[in-house]
Amino acid sequence: MGRRMITALLAVLSLACLRCGAQTVSISTNVLDYAMLGTLNVDASVSVARRWSVTAGAKYNPFTYRKSDPERQLQYRQQSYAAGFRVWPWHTLSGWWLSGKLRYQEYNMGGIFSRETEEGDRFGTGFYAGYTHMLSPHFNLEFGFGFWTGLSVFRRYDCQVCGVTMDSGRKFFILPDDLMISIAYVF
Repeated sequence: MGRRMITALLAVLSLACLRCGAQTVSISTNVLDYAMLGTLNVDASVSVARRWSVTAGAKYNPFTYRKSDPERQLQYRQQSYAAGFRVWPWHTLSGWWLSGKLRYQEYNMGGIFSRETEEGDRFGTGFYAGYTHMLSPHFNLEFGFGFWTGLSVFRRYDCQVCGVTMDSGRKFFILPDDLMISIAYVF
């Protein structure tokens, strides 16, 4: 499933590049995601018109942090892929923006607030807002926040290592997402 999502994201960016003549491309990383137990992340954006850009991104966290007690550990492991657009009231890559994304996430999290662990897949759509400040012709600082909603197919366990299933199924969700302070390089 992950390879199909990556292929789809690359196809969206490739089609966007073919459509526009004088495009601007940016690559960014969200510094705050690294504080969420080391989540690696990257986003790419391509301007397709004066006020529109398409975006694609990925997040990856393979890390598990073990405490001195072998039954206690922290984890927010995930792989997540998103593709969407941004609308800029003035022009792309500068000033205020609104964004929408389609997103897929495979996750395993637990030990953060309790011993319970949940794993599963989430499919959904996200809505975001933010501001991009130009630091120089090639560097931007982005601030933003948003939420996403969709369907979660999950399994919940009593603890991280015991494997006792407490609940499983499908549910709709609304979650905060992408509190961001990003550093972007503009080509």
